[in-house]
Amino acid sequence: MKSINILTAILILVLFAVPLMAQTPEEQGKAVAVEAKKRDTGWNDNKSVSKMVLRNKQGQESVRVLRQNNFEINDPGLGDKSVVVFEEPRDIQGTALLSHTKILDPDDQWLYLPALKRVKRISSKNKSGPFVGSEFAYEDLLAQEVEKYDYKFLREEKCGELECFVVESYPLYKNSGYTKLNVWWDKDEYRVQKIDFYDRKDSLLKTLNYSGYQQYNNKFWRADKLSMINHQTGKSTDIIIDDWKFGTGQNENEFTPARLKRAK
Repeated sequence: MKSINILTAILILVLFAVPLMAQTPEEQGKAVAVEAKKRDTGWNDNKSVSKMVLRNKQGQESVRVLRQNNFEINDPGLGDKSVVVFEEPRDIQGTALLSHTKILDPDDQWLYLPALKRVKRISSKNKSGPFVGSEFAYEDLLAQEVEKYDYKFLREEKCGELECFVVESYPLYKNSGYTKLNVWWDKDEYRVQKIDFYDRKDSLLKTLNYSGYQQYNNKFWRADKLSMINHQTGKSTDIIIDDWKFGTGQNENEFTPARLKRAK
């Protein structure tokens, strides 16, 4: 009986191991992205207050304060929605950006400019441009839905004190400013640790580092600091998040262009 049990155990291991061994780098890469998304599903809505620090090549800084509201969309054809509102400094106070992430259709974004007292729709061709002079492009502020990319698993390696999966992502949506993104996900919690962005000439353009992760509601991880450096200009932008609040009772009707002028 013992020999039969051993043979049965070996057979089970082989049967289950073969599909994993047969995975292509593309399938492996997508599996990592799918698992990361799965672990960050079900948060419904959240809010945060942040400080944005813009730094030029000489190290001179300017500071902005902003609020961000996010709403999760559980529709396979649509992505999440968000509103970013600037509170300081006075010259951009009230400026607000509304984003409706799509999958392969062009994403919808609207910008409210208080000085003009009007809401301006952002063309899909302009989403690779800088957001209010920062090193974050408009498209960087959209939800990174799994279906918006093709994937290729590159390797496993250390990232700081963690072990990470490194996956190459290729934007499928039109007018992206990037040919590819290399993403580091930690193996324990599938949190993004770093992203390298490559421009349309396939040259390294920017790197975004995530740090200070904290867990909310015993499930959802959020970084306290996002640091984006532009390797081609020497400029950088940090987003330092003061606090996250989940389950704040927002509803989808608050994420419309008509409500953008009075977004809170």
